[in-house]
Amino acid sequence: MMAAIGGLAQDDLDLVARAPLFADIAPDDIALLMEGAQAVAYPETGLLFSHGDPADRFFVIVAGRVDLFALTETGDQSIIEVFEAVTSFAEAAIFSSAKFPLNCEVVGGSRLVHVAAAPFLRRLSANRHLAMLLLGGLARWHMRLVGEIADLKGKSPGQRLASFLVALAHGAEGGAQVRLPLSKATLASRIGIAPESLSRALARLKAVGVESRGREVVIEDLDALRRLMREEGE
Repeated sequence: MMAAIGGLAQDDLDLVARAPLFADIAPDDIALLMEGAQAVAYPETGLLFSHGDPADRFFVIVAGRVDLFALTETGDQSIIEVFEAVTSFAEAAIFSSAKFPLNCEVVGGSRLVHVAAAPFLRRLSANRHLAMLLLGGLARWHMRLVGEIADLKGKSPGQRLASFLVALAHGAEGGAQVRLPLSKATLASRIGIAPESLSRALARLKAVGVESRGREVVIEDLDALRRLMREEGE
């Protein structure tokens, strides 16, 4: 399922430096922290780790995507978070329980940097200033995620979907055509609604010029979609 690429090339170090966790860390210090880290390619989709597995490493996505999920009582996946490049994830587990609290699936075509916990923590222990900078980055990243969740909870299904589509359009003006990076079932779980609610939300968005053709979504008027994000009620 996976293929090791070997030690980190400079291109991968440059990508790692773009992760929010390392925003305040100098390039030389990032290179020090990444000593022994390994870039791994995942040509196929598969399980990266399971709930309760030892958290002996964390990861930086330099290409592709991972899905963090929990299992419901019926065995279905409930998507908790979707991470794309360039982002670190699972770092909190190495600082706390040393167990992964969720399951993680890596999408085929992704490339992850594996950072072993033990040497990483030893280097932080030897440099308290560097440790404080890193924890500051971790705290800001955590607060951003908390803010996203709080914002999501206050929105209707139509607003949640509209927000996701506007984000996919990456600031385009006028109209846009985007491709959903997730299946519709996974997208529904990602934005916290039932699959049938997603279908109804897509139908409602037709009124503002949004057409869905499989994973391809055509947005005729991004401004109208942005207004819907702000104005639509429950």
